[in-house]
Amino acid sequence: MDARINREGDTMNRLDKKIFGTLFFSIFTAVTGVGIVVPLLPVYAHNLGAKGLYIGLLFASFSLSRTFFLPFFGRRSDRRGRKPLIVAGLFCYGLISFAFIAAVNVELLIAIRFVQGIASAMIMPVTQAYVGDITPKNREGFTMGLFNMSTFIGLSLGPFLGGLLNDHFSLEAAFVCMGILSFIGFFLSLLLLPPANAEQVIVRREAPVAFRTLLKDPYVNAIFVFRLAYTACIGAIWGFLPVFADAEFSLSSSSIGILVMLGVFTSGILQTPMGVVADQWNKRLMILIGGGIVAYAMVLFQWSLGFWDLLLASVVFGIGGSMGMAPLMAIAVQKGARIRGMGAMMSLITVAHSLGMMLGSLLAGIMMDLVEMRFVFTFSGGMMTLGTVVFFFCTLGGKESAASD
Repeated sequence: MDARINREGDTMNRLDKKIFGTLFFSIFTAVTGVGIVVPLLPVYAHNLGAKGLYIGLLFASFSLSRTFFLPFFGRRSDRRGRKPLIVAGLFCYGLISFAFIAAVNVELLIAIRFVQGIASAMIMPVTQAYVGDITPKNREGFTMGLFNMSTFIGLSLGPFLGGLLNDHFSLEAAFVCMGILSFIGFFLSLLLLPPANAEQVIVRREAPVAFRTLLKDPYVNAIFVFRLAYTACIGAIWGFLPVFADAEFSLSSSSIGILVMLGVFTSGILQTPMGVVADQWNKRLMILIGGGIVAYAMVLFQWSLGFWDLLLASVVFGIGGSMGMAPLMAIAVQKGARIRGMGAMMSLITVAHSLGMMLGSLLAGIMMDLVEMRFVFTFSGGMMTLGTVVFFFCTLGGKESAASD
């Protein structure tokens, strides 16, 4: 017993670089592969005869299945371990890549995206929970910031590679590339991650926390609302910035691609330094400042008069996002460690992400039909402001350290 306690204490003081590196590169390859094909899917669906509604369902089916299965897989990983779900999800991603090529109609394409959402629910929150398990105490901001670079940079690099593959080879080549990258992640995780029975979450043999217990915590509710509002802004940018830039300023496809990519890329690059600051500074204050910057960036989109104004707004959005997300994830890791429910905690955050993407796109579309297109961004900025205010009041009077005590 004493030996086991000593091993756990030693683990808490240092980061297992082998496990961290495996998870980082596995997720980086998988997310890059998904990023390659996602911007091409509307074109692919249109070639199969899809109308606007079906194209919308193509993206909604992914978010719907992921949101529904996230709580199940998060809790299961707390009970049975992280590796089995991560490996299974990455393997499914690889198979799904080739299933896209075999799709003969848009209904089958939507069904494939639904299954892909289930696979995503196995991967993202469970991987974040695994990183949370091995994160040294008082290094949560740096560790999660560094890990989040795998997702942000993969999301920004993927669409760029997808465009190159489609232009110089074919759409099918993009799907094949996604499959190859997913299988690389699969083999890395299968061969390099330790067996599930050696994971901390299994060694401790503690019953995982119930979701109803999580939702009673004001800090957890604050994290959920802030993440949802922030992701709603991303949904509005990804869905309507291309239309706005084309209709208002007649920008080229490459210029629009740079604008869409830049915010995520900037946030990804700054995740690690912001995480270091979060470990040393007041996390709650950083989140509030970050939320304010994101809201201001959305207003800058509305005020833009050309490419360079939109470029500035994208960079400011990335800065605000990194300032808010790095400390937010650090607090989430502290909370997950304290309650022994890292998988449940990360699943809840990913649910907020999925709901934010859906609600952001839907509400922005409604606003676009009701008022002038550029006011979509102001409305999204208002959502971010509301989310920041909710976070402020939910955490008012409570010490930041309450998330980890």
